Amino acid sequence: MNPNDIISLISKIREKVNRRIISEMEAHGIEYIVTSHGDIIHALFGKSKMTMAEIASKIGRDKSTVTALVDKLVKLGYVVKERDTADTRIIYVTLTDKGYELKPVFEKISKEVLAVFYEGISEKEKEELFDLLNRIYRNF
Repeated sequence: MNPNDIISLISKIREKVNRRIISEMEAHGIEYIVTSHGDIIHALFGKSKMTMAEIASKIGRDKSTVTALVDKLVKLGYVVKERDTADTRIIYVTLTDKGYELKPVFEKISKEVLAVFYEGISEKEKEELFDLLNRIYRNF
């Protein structure tokens, strides 16, 4: 293996994981959602009401991208947006009941994908991989 091919390999892994997640969601009847939408929904599972800026920071996307993604989720009925009463520039996003219904499906898919991802890899190797990738990430 050529160490200079690592970026390409990481990209290929990401593509495979994303395809697997999309395929699993479709198998559960969840359509029109891409992994970027899933990042937002997952963030809202952890904190039920977030501003657009909080979501952008949490998922590592710019606010304009988050706005477009959230607007699609609103159209699909998974989230609602509401303006802050004191400062109308602030928009909050919350999950709808339909959005909360995704939680067990997302958890199941996540568990299955991680099982495949880490198959044959020890806990120590997982920690080492995480530490190495985190160091690379911080360099950018």
